[in-house]
Amino acid sequence: MLIRVIYDEFQTGKVHDYLLDSLIRQQKIVGFFRSDGYVRLGHDPVRGTGGSHAGIDRRHPARAA
Repeated sequence: MLIRVIYDEFQTGKVHDYLLDSLIRQQKIVGFFRSDGYVRLGHDPVRGTGGSHAGIDRRHPARAA
């Protein structure tokens, strides 16, 4: 699937969806369009690739002893 992106100079283009994460990591784009509208990188929430989490894991409830 092609995704509309916005580069540094506010030039637009279309890239394959599998390239989007790489372009974000390399800071080659400043935003992209998704079904609910325009996403500004650094301002709007974007799904991450995971990372450390200091809170309680709610997916696996604690077992009683």
